[in-house]
Amino acid sequence: MAEAAQQIPEDIHMETDDETHPQKRDAESSAILEGSGISCDVVCTRVESTPDTSLVEYIDIAPDSEEVDLSHSRIDKIEDMQMLTKVKSLCFRQNLIKKIENLHFLASTLVELDLYDNQLEKVENLDALVNLEHLDLSFNRIRVIENLDHLTNLKRLYFVHNKITQIANLDALHKLEILELGDNRLRKIENLDSLTNLTELYLGKNKITVIEGLTKLTKLRILSIQSNRLTVIQGLETLVELRELYLSSNGISNIDGLGGNLKLNILDLACNRIANLKNLDHLLDLQELWFNDNLLSDFRKLDDLQPCLKLNTVYFERNPIYSDPNYRRKVKLAFPHLDQIDATLCHA
Repeated sequence: MAEAAQQIPEDIHMETDDETHPQKRDAESSAILEGSGISCDVVCTRVESTPDTSLVEYIDIAPDSEEVDLSHSRIDKIEDMQMLTKVKSLCFRQNLIKKIENLHFLASTLVELDLYDNQLEKVENLDALVNLEHLDLSFNRIRVIENLDHLTNLKRLYFVHNKITQIANLDALHKLEILELGDNRLRKIENLDSLTNLTELYLGKNKITVIEGLTKLTKLRILSIQSNRLTVIQGLETLVELRELYLSSNGISNIDGLGGNLKLNILDLACNRIANLKNLDHLLDLQELWFNDNLLSDFRKLDDLQPCLKLNTVYFERNPIYSDPNYRRKVKLAFPHLDQIDATLCHA
């Protein structure tokens, strides 16, 4: 049995682009392993089609499969999809794909397409997929939102962790319900007016300085603009259906602009610069308030939340009041109906 601390020599390459003499390559790798005294039962390979074997056959996928998951298979090219005559959901997560192609064969059946964590730089060759409802292009290298005009049935669209600098070219997606643009390079909220059926919008970890461009999104229930550069809460007046609002890790110093958001259940204002709890007493449906890592220094300011009788969870840790030895007892006295203070449940 090989010693646990023994390392594989640096000159072993478990993957190579040299396909000229694969048998020689495998023999050389085996010889190096044997010489090092290391036993390795793992077969390292790249999944790809061969001249006489299609990708579908190679991985042994039934042609009539409705759900096909090819995650983490080291696939570098989309091909041989024409054999999947009934596929509705196709997942290529965590592969090496550089281009979207050869999917038009699936136009009549495909509803979900997942290309999360590949090497894509461009949105292309999707026009035929008119029945698509779910598209995940997260964790790629995409810089521009484009070529989505034909996907008019799309309901869920994910672009997390790309290099997108502008919200654009979404006007045709009238049925879109969920849009995720977190962890990009956005500086402005714009070009969303046509997405009137949107219920969830995620814009966290960008460079946005102003809440704007949301007036027409009256069905929005979840809005996340965490980890941006906001200093003021504004632009939310028409979002009367909003249930969850996430504004943590910004530079907000006062609570304002929530007068029309009477249905809020969850409000996240953690990691800001707020010293009081004013202008929240009208949120009678509020159940959770995340207010940790702010500047609250006086327990008497908790009284501003007294009308919020449905409040069951609060986070005040790492505020100045948190240093009080009787912190939990005083918070509980202020809100006897609480179920949770910070990460700890309250006991009856």
